[in-house]
Amino acid sequence: MTAATAKLPSCTGYSLAFATPLAAFFVLFFVAPLLLLCVVSFYTSPELKGFGLDQYAKIATDGFTLPVLFDTLWLGVQTTLLCLVLGYALAWCYVRSPGGVQRVLMIAILMPLLTSVVVRTFAWVVILGRQGIVNAVLLDLHWIEEPLKLLYTRHGLIVVLANVQLPLMALPLITALQKLDPNLEDASAALGAGALRTFWRITLPLTVPGILAGCLLTFSASITAFISQSLIGGGQMLFMPMYIYQQASSLQNWPFAAAISLVFLVAVLGCVSLFNLVGRLSQRHATAA
Repeated sequence: MTAATAKLPSCTGYSLAFATPLAAFFVLFFVAPLLLLCVVSFYTSPELKGFGLDQYAKIATDGFTLPVLFDTLWLGVQTTLLCLVLGYALAWCYVRSPGGVQRVLMIAILMPLLTSVVVRTFAWVVILGRQGIVNAVLLDLHWIEEPLKLLYTRHGLIVVLANVQLPLMALPLITALQKLDPNLEDASAALGAGALRTFWRITLPLTVPGILAGCLLTFSASITAFISQSLIGGGQMLFMPMYIYQQASSLQNWPFAAAISLVFLVAVLGCVSLFNLVGRLSQRHATAA
């Protein structure tokens, strides 16, 4: 080890020189491509000639890109809210179940992560189709007279995304609920608080970190779920991942694809920052209360 390397500061008892391979990997495969994307976005023509802000001006004025962006973010919010309701209920059942049931539930939670997203999405195509399982059951029960249109709809897409991303919400919530001191609920009941008031004033505020982590993971994964959005949404809906793919692959308009990719990235980072802000404000409110 050289003298310069030996003088590197250490925060864990080990020299920071050991982080050099990881830092190099990060720079090579993340920072460098991102910088290249920034450079390409400033070209004014698909032939990569001229520099300017033409692509960003086009995004702001074409009347199409920004609505697609906002619709994609709104899809992520809808999916996250559905995952939060289902994931919290699932995590609550897991924590309150005996050991044997917990093992079964954990296998059920982890199973989607062990299955290819393509396989899962095609399974939902079969389930939601006009001759699929859902319509077949409803017709057999005589609840409907003709098959419902469930596939290639926004509601169907939200359900599929919620199913695919549910483990990302449930696992952080399970961790947060397991860390709660059970004596807190007993103390709340002894002071006369009902189950609903105990949940609202004690359980929910203390699980905000798990909620925040689950929402961040679910939201980020939902808005970038290219395969699920393409197969379940079909040609009926257009979201940012497919829009970027069309511009880059089909139209070969790399500067515009790079520009909308960066705008999409900034929008996602803004939403993530907003989630963090809401989480901090919630924790401060819970502490003050």
